[in-house]
Amino acid sequence: MQNIKKILSFFKNKYILVITAFVVWMLFFDDRNVGFMCSNNKKLQNLKESQITIQSNIDITKKELSLLTNSALSVEKYARENFFMKKSNEELFITDIK
Repeated sequence: MQNIKKILSFFKNKYILVITAFVVWMLFFDDRNVGFMCSNNKKLQNLKESQITIQSNIDITKKELSLLTNSALSVEKYARENFFMKKSNEELFITDIK
């Protein structure tokens, strides 16, 4: 009985009551509650990962571009591999292995 009175007297303090109501409101009922913040953090991590992969793709593409602009042999190789181009006296056999 004494413990209950201590707890009730603790919550009769208006400052404690207001702080408790504020914390509950911010945790569960506000537009930017805990669930919202967690989901935004997950989205942010996914976007950072995709930024890293896109940046690596950009670096690879820049290297290919510099190689293609500097060498005629690399242009021929690129055209043969990616666009299946051939010389007039050649036969081309395409095998698709996935």
